[in-house]
Formats: sequence, structure tokens, C-alpha cells
Amino acid sequence: MTIMAGGFGLCGIPENLIAAIRDTGVKDLTVISNNCGVDDFGLGILLAGGQIRRMISSYVGENKLFAELYLSGRLELEFNPQGTLAERIRAGGAGIPAFFTRTGVGTLVAEGKEIRTFEGLDYVMERGLTADLSIVKAWKGDAEGNLVYRMTARNFNPMMATAGKVTLAEVEELVEVGRFDPDHIHTPGIYVDGVLGGAAYEKRIEQRTIRQHEGA
Repeated sequence: MTIMAGGFGLCGIPENLIAAIRDTGVKDLTVISNNCGVDDFGLGILLAGGQIRRMISSYVGENKLFAELYLSGRLELEFNPQGTLAERIRAGGAGIPAFFTRTGVGTLVAEGKEIRTFEGLDYVMERGLTADLSIVKAWKGDAEGNLVYRMTARNFNPMMATAGKVTLAEVEELVEVGRFDPDHIHTPGIYVDGVLGGAAYEKRIEQRTIRQHEGA
């Protein structure tokens, strides 16, 4: 099964839905996500349980277990430039099977992929991405599945919501249908198959730094 999991770093991740997947004990997952959480949080808990077989990501630098599993051959990995990953997901949700980009030409990213020349420049073909299930996190949502994201959570969640055969959303606040100004809705409910109010959120900070005040 292929699952798309929204979020950017530890911001805007579907914490409760990830925990629910862990609790099912399902194995051999392919997970599409910008990153894979940290060792004991986010998607990292699925890694720790041996539930992920393959990752399609752009950044995994905060997860030591991820590196160990990959280097030991126990985890398959497909790296993508971050913008390319975002566009592959957007394309999949829009029904676009493939596109051409300059990013990655002449590097390992382009190995085994079709290269075409447009106006004297080489481009590599990238395939759109879809998933059996997309799990996303929003700030607010209603029973019709209309979603509003907040700040950094808009980086991957909206496009993933369009690219899943089934999309489940968890929200911090469930509101009555009709409360949203239609112009303020980020993901229309037509893309969402189920909504739940998240029980609790840790909202961890991936790299916490504190600025020293002068004279301290």
C-alpha cells in the first residue's frame, strides 16, 4: 500500500492518523512524504515498528534510524529534489502522468530517466505521484471536508489531499458547515473522504534554537 503523509519537518503532520496506522500493525508500506519525522515521533514511529518498506522523500537528515535502515539495506529509498517531489505530487493530483524539469539533469537524479531537449536545454522526465491513501493535517475543517491550513502546514498537505484515492484529514478544530468563507478554503471537500478532530497535538520543534540576549 502507498501512503502520502502531509507535513513539512514536524510541522503540520497528521500525528493522530500516523499513530492509528501504527496501531493497525500494517507492514510493507511505501510512504511518500517530504521527510520521515524523527526517531521517536511522526513517521519515525512507523520506521521503528518495521512498517515502512520504501520511502519517497526529499530530506531525511533528522532521523538516525532512517539512515541505519537505509545503509543496512532494510529500507528502500527514492530521493527527490524538494521542488520536484512537490510537483510530482501536484501533477498526480491533477491527473498529469509526467512532466519535464531542468532540476537534476546531469546528476544521479536523472539516471534511467528520459531526457528531452527543448529550445537547446535538456530536461528530465518525472512521473506524477498518487497514493492509495493520503493522510493530511489541517488547522480547521468541517463535516463536508473543507479544509483550512495554517502557515507552513500548507507546503505539502494541500497537494497530497488531491493525490490520494482516499484522503483522510485530521483537524485541530471542527467547525459547522457554512462557517468558512468559500474564498478562504484551501482544500475543497470534494477531495476529502473523511475528517476527524485530532485528540491531541505535541507539535514538537525539530531543531530548537534559542537566541542569546545581549548581556545575558
